[in-house]
Amino acid sequence: MLNRTTEWNAKAFFRSLTEKNKLAKEKGFVYVEVSGLEGLEEALGRMQSTPNFVFVQDNAAGYTELENSPHTRRVRTVFFAMRHKLGDMTAREQCKLTIKELYRQFCSRLLLERTRLQENMQYLNSRIHLQEVSRYLVPGTAIFMFEIAVDTYIDLSYNPDEWE
Repeated sequence: MLNRTTEWNAKAFFRSLTEKNKLAKEKGFVYVEVSGLEGLEEALGRMQSTPNFVFVQDNAAGYTELENSPHTRRVRTVFFAMRHKLGDMTAREQCKLTIKELYRQFCSRLLLERTRLQENMQYLNSRIHLQEVSRYLVPGTAIFMFEIAVDTYIDLSYNPDEWE
């Protein structure tokens, strides 16, 4: 018998937050999935036409823990990016304040999502660290990132019927 738990769909969750959040809509944030840093660079290149993004990496990092209570951990990285006039530090600070408020609002929904996930034996890491990405990565852009880790407990009981 296979013991499978449906993996949390972080992409759909953050897409929904971006599309339904009033601040994100007011500021013109667009949801984009990216694969690795190359995908992030490609998406940032689109910022000439669409200046504000919520990026979610579609390739989840993770591991399986074999000690004590076996579980898998999947980690998704989320980026907020907001363009501003190059060299305008006042505009940059305003972008940073907007991103921090958007992050706070997203976390308020993550708190509800955490409860829902626990009902399905999935556990959202309670510590979510927002960090600013170097302003030199993409001049004229305020970028912040955070990672979401979700643990799902799995049955790793040895079953001799699964082996020859």
